[in-house]
Amino acid sequence: MPVTNESLLSRITFDRNILGGKPIIRGMRISVAMILELLSKGAAMQEILEDYPDLEIADIYAALLYAYRLVANEEIFERSVAS
Repeated sequence: MPVTNESLLSRITFDRNILGGKPIIRGMRISVAMILELLSKGAAMQEILEDYPDLEIADIYAALLYAYRLVANEEIFERSVAS
């Protein structure tokens, strides 16, 4: 079965009883934000997978796709600067 954006995004779940309802991976206490932070600090995907053995590579791709979807739909408004 090919991996689709929808199948990746289905890995992102929300549960108000886990991390206050923030987006998490497959109901685990592993947040999308934590994965993004690790990647932004230079952690390799393989390193993350070794440190969190319940994660799968598709979970990391799902976190990246979720973040992409959030920023791709952002609207940017210019602020006027007071002189």
